[in-house]
Amino acid sequence: MDISRNAFKRALSRRELQIGLWSTLCSNLGAEIIGQSGFDWILLDTEHSPNELPDLVAQLQAMGTGTASPVVRAAWNDPVLIKRILDIGAQSILLPYVQTAEQAQRAVESVRYPPRGIRGVSAGSRASKFGRIKDYLRKADEEICLIVQIETRSALEELESISCVDGVDGVFLGPADLSASLGHLGEPQHPETQSALRDAAARLARLGKAAGILAVVEADARRYLEWGYTFVAVGADTALLATSADALARSFKRPAS
Repeated sequence: MDISRNAFKRALSRRELQIGLWSTLCSNLGAEIIGQSGFDWILLDTEHSPNELPDLVAQLQAMGTGTASPVVRAAWNDPVLIKRILDIGAQSILLPYVQTAEQAQRAVESVRYPPRGIRGVSAGSRASKFGRIKDYLRKADEEICLIVQIETRSALEELESISCVDGVDGVFLGPADLSASLGHLGEPQHPETQSALRDAAARLARLGKAAGILAVVEADARRYLEWGYTFVAVGADTALLATSADALARSFKRPAS
């Protein structure tokens, strides 16, 4: 039995367009449904949703027959959290609030086995098909995709040094937190935030580094694609459910007299 090749990582290295969806429903059935919708990647969130390891295992299993590569966002750039996410079989991981090149380097070390890193060694994890992939420990590092999230003014100032850390496969911009950091809480459409996002895409393109972003409004997503973002989440499962449910309810409710 051989290790699964990470198609998402290879697409990022070539800066190929990857259209994704954000998932915070913490549901294996939800993950199965959207995983078969034709997206290139699905973000399973643990930072801003009550998603725990048993939930993630079920979601990864459910996505096994779909088209989308799962990407798991850890709650923090913490070696213990990262180790546990990798051991359950996630090959692509997004780490929030990376502020410096040193923090990016720590993230790289957390996803790699010694001597290149500090990832703890398990001989029988789900990632290795419970020990059936005999050379998993030797090949795992090359199949792990590491994305760091930049979401503050100070991190933007360190964009180049963070992005150029060996082992960082992509850089994800967080519009909501970046907007708050710039003094525009709840206003990701503020001109200063949008200008910063456009500038970040251009800087990453000059470095040849894949740039990612989340947009729950179609016009925003298309604008980000025009700016050069190459892996874009164009919606969220919770937003899709809420919007469709609200619209259906309105279509059948009588107008107030």
